[in-house]
Formats: sequence, structure tokens, C-alpha cells
Amino acid sequence: MRRLLIKNAKALVGTFPTGTARVAGAAMAQLPVIENGWLMAEDGRITALGSMSDFPGIADWSDLTVIDATGRYVLPGWCDPHTHTVFAAPREEEFVDKINGLTYQEIAARGGGILNSAMKLRAMSQDDLFAQARERLLVMMHQGTVAVEIKSGYGLTLESELKMLRVAKRLKAELPLQVKTTLLAAHALPPEFKEDRAGYLDLICNMMIPQVAAEGLADFVDVFCETNYFTVAEMERVLETGAKHGLPGKVHVNQFTSIGAIQAAVKHGALSVDHLEVMTEADITTLAAASLAPGPAPAPFPTLLPSCSFFLRIPYAPARQLIDSGLPVALASDHNPGSTPSGNLNLVLSLACIQLRMLPQEAITALTMNAAAAMQLEAELGGLTIGKRASLLITREVPSLAYLPYAFGTDHLDTVLIDGKPVRSGEVLR
Repeated sequence: MRRLLIKNAKALVGTFPTGTARVAGAAMAQLPVIENGWLMAEDGRITALGSMSDFPGIADWSDLTVIDATGRYVLPGWCDPHTHTVFAAPREEEFVDKINGLTYQEIAARGGGILNSAMKLRAMSQDDLFAQARERLLVMMHQGTVAVEIKSGYGLTLESELKMLRVAKRLKAELPLQVKTTLLAAHALPPEFKEDRAGYLDLICNMMIPQVAAEGLADFVDVFCETNYFTVAEMERVLETGAKHGLPGKVHVNQFTSIGAIQAAVKHGALSVDHLEVMTEADITTLAAASLAPGPAPAPFPTLLPSCSFFLRIPYAPARQLIDSGLPVALASDHNPGSTPSGNLNLVLSLACIQLRMLPQEAITALTMNAAAAMQLEAELGGLTIGKRASLLITREVPSLAYLPYAFGTDHLDTVLIDGKPVRSGEVLR
């Protein structure tokens, strides 16, 4: 039995009650904390926690790791519900094109963007893809990420999409963080099907989704529903097919234009609607109404990607309107080679406060409880709650929680624990 005691924490942050599945609207700012706290874990699970004033003491100190967190905060580990972490090569040449004034769409029209990544990935071996993605995830874990969703979408052929998902499955088996996987074959129209959109949709729905489901390679399906990519009707077909095979939808919508994708995603019970940089009042009203509707299926999570907006210099999602409409906002990195070459959720935390005008408590809730729920991990992660995984962050000594996003670019983490084991050990580990 492996046992862990964290004592004298400045505060335990995110002590959500058992059974919390999502935190919406004004409640996102009511981040529960226990001042001057302690936490116990056994075999990687939280077993007890409370205030040091009520600390029961330890009868048996054998097989016990003790962390003195005096002056430091203890938080749930960051969860990242939207990444494209498996890719073949960076695209820094397109970064220079952006500096020279080309838009994301113009670069794509010249053969760059997603198709550029697809051509490179098709030529790379599974072992090389795995090795590169593993290094990226090690960096992300060091930065506090304890769970990640990984999408395919840079293959755009049956063979290459399966290759990406098999790499993600290997990563899940080898690394300690939680990994969810998503089939995003509807990411762009491959050159082979430039004149045959229906043929590519047939390939996705008649071959890819059934095979991926049969092999257990994905937890979700996804579609880039956007002008010049996939239409609302095409997205609906993929979501319907995914549902038949037990794969809920997590969809890219409203990044550049609003074309009715929000309404369709709600209709088809998507788990999350991601990006949302361009939102109409009707889009927000649709999500808000869905969140109030009775029934067993909750409304989609609005998952916002501020580091993508930062890198592409496009509008930021209207987080304040979404939260003020009573919605449960989640945050993610969108880590990918073209529009967000960073998986650092500490940067996302700062951007959420600086650019999305989220309160620090709201942003922490969005990166923990809501981010976990946006990939169906709310029973395992997202809060300092008895029974959940002891996947935790211990900060350095900082004056307040607000200091974490305020002092952007500074490394505020001392220790990162996944299932009670350190993946990054700081000075507080005794």
C-alpha cells in the first residue's frame, strides 16, 4: 500500500463535493477551499482531507510519504480536453507567413495548414510519432497536466487515422496521465477526395468509425464544422454515425463563422462544443436553453481555447457572456502544430483571465472540474474529493491564487503528482 500525506497546505483548492459533475455560471467563481489543510491518499486515491485544526494524527508512519506544503496551495491537476498532440512536425514556416500577413485560411488554400501536417504524418512511422508525442506529453505533465484528450485528424486516410489513434493508445498505456482519444477524420478534405466530398464522408462513416469503434481506439468523434471545411449536414451525419457506435461527439464549431453548428450539436447531444470564437446571441441563447432543459443528457460544454486566439490573432471566445448566461465553461490548450504550438495550461490560465476576463477562480474551475467533465472524467479527476485520483499540483510559495494567472510566464509549480506519485518533485517533497 502506498500512502501519501500532504500537510500544512496554505489551502486545499477545489474541494468540490462528491458527485459534482459540472460547475456552471456564477458558481464557477465560488471555488471551494479548505484553509490550512491536509490531505491523505492511499494507492493513488484521495482518502481523507480537512483542516490542520482537525488533523487526526498518524498512528502508523510506515510506508508513508509526507509532503510539507507550508505556504503553498494544493490544487487538482490541470485537465486538457482538446489537443492534437500526435503530429509529425512543427509548422514554424507558416508562423512566419502569419507574421507576413497571411491568414489561417490563406495558408490552407496554398497547401499549408491541416493538409501540410497530413502529408508529413502519412510518411512518418508509428514509432517515430509515438516518440515525439511522448516527449510532448512529458513536458505537459511537468507543467501540471494530469489528463489529456488526443485527437486524430492529421492522417485523413483510414491507415493514417488508425495509426494516430494507435499511437495515442500506446501513450495511454505507457504514461501515468489519463488519456482520452477522439477520431477527427472530418478535419479537412484530403486531396484524394477534393472532387468527391460524399466519398470521403462515406469513408469516415462506413469504414473509419466502425473500425475505430470495433478496436476500441476512440472515446469520441469530432468534426471541424466551419466554412470551407465541413458543413452542418456533414457534421450531423458523422455525429449520428458515431452515436450508433457508442462514440459521443466533441466538435470544432464557430472558430471563424457561425453557420448553425451550435444548434445541430445541441440537437445531437454533443458532449462539448469547442472554440466558439465567433458567437451570435442566438448561439449563446441555444446553449443556455439547452443547459436548462430537463432530461438525462446534459448540454454540451463550451470549451474555450484562448491560446489559439492568441497565436492566430483572432477574436477570443465570449467567456463572460457564456458564464453570465449560466453555462459551465471549460478551458483547453488546443495543442497542435499550426495554431497552438503549446500545451502549457498555465499560459491558458493567464490568457483566460487577461483576455477572456474570467476571474481566477472561474479559470481554475474551468481547467479542473469542468475540463475533466468535458472528457467524461469527472468521477476520476477535477477536484480534491475523497475517492478521486490523487493527481495534484503543489505550487511554490505565492501570495494568493490570483497570483498564479497574474504573474504569467513564471513557473509557479513546485510538485506535480499523478495518482499519488511525483512526476515532478520540488523542494517540498520530504
